[in-house]
Amino acid sequence: MSTTHTDRLRALLEPLAAQAGLDLEDVKVTQTGSRRQVQIDVDADGGVDLDAIAEFSRVVGEALDESDVMGTGAYVLEVGSPGAERPLSEPRHWRRAEGRLAKINLVDGGEIVARVLEADEDGALVEVQPVKGRGRAKERRLEYAEVARARVQVEFNRKDDELLDEAPDFADDDASDEGDDGAE
Repeated sequence: MSTTHTDRLRALLEPLAAQAGLDLEDVKVTQTGSRRQVQIDVDADGGVDLDAIAEFSRVVGEALDESDVMGTGAYVLEVGSPGAERPLSEPRHWRRAEGRLAKINLVDGGEIVARVLEADEDGALVEVQPVKGRGRAKERRLEYAEVARARVQVEFNRKDDELLDEAPDFADDDASDEGDDGAE
């Protein structure tokens, strides 16, 4: 049984990621001019910060230099996180997307936009958003077997109910206090 270059890289990198408390999400090797580019995406519950990415990048660089996985040719190493519009392909991705909006293509050909409320190993409870703002959002249990593809959506104008509830209430009677500079 032969293994691909990416399989050998994954075999080297997965234990390093686990040791760093990270999940190895993606490994890509592409040719960029005369050099190869190695792109590695890692994630963790609660996300990854720049310090964790920098440290993991250092560890990976040392491991690649010590091994023969990349051969003798030059390469550029890039370590990052999956990004804002990450695909949801594993139960852990769904769990990490709780509270986020996702575009979900169903196996039956349908498509929904829903907020991920909670997720487990078999599926997710989502709140399906009304089409064109008509109607009310409805909760639905989705088994992962029903999902062909799903991707987190970026929300620029999300009105988070919790933040709105915690915001100070500015009543009209407070406005009468403004502009009073003490002069009569």
